[in-house]
Amino acid sequence: MSAPSASKDTQAAQSAERQTPPILHLSSVMGSPLRDSDGERLGRVQDLIVRLGGVGYPPITGVLVRVAGRTSYLGVERVSDIGADGVVLRKAKLDLRRFERRPEEVLLGRDLLDRQLINVEGARLVRANEIELALVAGSWRVVGVDTGPRGGLRRLLPKQLGSHIAVGEFLDWAEVEPFVGHVPTVRLRVPHPKLARLHPAQIADLVEAASRREGEEIIQAVGDGDRELEADVFEELDDHHQREFLEDRPDAQIAAILARMAPDDAADIVGELDDERREPVLALLPVSHRVKVRALLGYDPAEAGGLMSPDFVLLAGTTSAGEAIAAVQRSEIAAELLGAVFVSEPDGTLTGAIAVTALLRMDSARRLADAVRHELPCLSPDTSFEELARLMADYNLTSIPVVDEGRRMLGVVTVDDVLEAMLPRGWRRRFGLLGED
Repeated sequence: MSAPSASKDTQAAQSAERQTPPILHLSSVMGSPLRDSDGERLGRVQDLIVRLGGVGYPPITGVLVRVAGRTSYLGVERVSDIGADGVVLRKAKLDLRRFERRPEEVLLGRDLLDRQLINVEGARLVRANEIELALVAGSWRVVGVDTGPRGGLRRLLPKQLGSHIAVGEFLDWAEVEPFVGHVPTVRLRVPHPKLARLHPAQIADLVEAASRREGEEIIQAVGDGDRELEADVFEELDDHHQREFLEDRPDAQIAAILARMAPDDAADIVGELDDERREPVLALLPVSHRVKVRALLGYDPAEAGGLMSPDFVLLAGTTSAGEAIAAVQRSEIAAELLGAVFVSEPDGTLTGAIAVTALLRMDSARRLADAVRHELPCLSPDTSFEELARLMADYNLTSIPVVDEGRRMLGVVTVDDVLEAMLPRGWRRRFGLLGED
């Protein structure tokens, strides 16, 4: 019974192998001969030109060749074959044009080979040690990169030996986004479908792992495509990179970024600005945002006041559960800050909190005062971080309110604020979540 099954598996594997186009290494084409249709050598191949920006695998659009001491452009429509043994002209007549970059065109060898790229699936940076080509649907296209040591070794060896080294760590081009800031006709595209699915923290990790130029390229592309995403990425950057990417920006541009950030994160960044820049930047913020940021700047960043967010939902105890749910739905506060609704007396004194999940289970007509959790601990703005963390752990809280001397709410500290303060600087980098292959 097993023999027919094994035979079918073998046939399926052979069929899949026949359908998979053979891989051609870029390094085997660069430096190979340029020949006419009769096989006569005319010159040498310097590079292949590819156009980015479309859907699917980028097509080869031309060949950069060296003929009689002159570097020229050869359109791919004039080529009948591309292989490890050279590029063959379709016609015997040689019609060479001076090379001028067109929009979205890059030179594979000069612009991409040996450079870092973004592995979007892995949210990490890799190096293109080899670029892999294949004949797909009648046209030569870039189908992937080899990020392993085999790609680099193949290029060091003579072509006769290097051609026998198989592809090592192949990364499909669909999972790659190249850095192209050094190419005058191309820009990194965000939100590109491949990058837009990354979390802002993952994009921030890429910025931190990249060089200054590459990081700036990501930030600029993010800002051009999605201003809200740009602010989210800035929130996730460490202090060093926040300062680095803001120091050369004009005050108005900094204020525009801060205006889209949560007030506590904006206050952290303002606190890192040089003294002479703080007031001009603050003056450019929307009034409501400016008031919140100024208030937070007055607290010690290592205490509850410096860790809290001034955004929360506070409702009177006479409010019904249905009205409270509607208030949550109308609120523009970030979801992570809306784990609970806080309840107050008519004079504004905090009485406790109700988890949003508990609200959903309550009778919509029931008053909040009848279901409020009174044993909720409160913090003063000068509560130490150690005491704050202890209370959240003892009471199993994901958020905890900060109040003034009259027990009126000033803000809320969430568990993500605590985790961020507890973890050592650069912990993601030290534990190898990012790095080059």
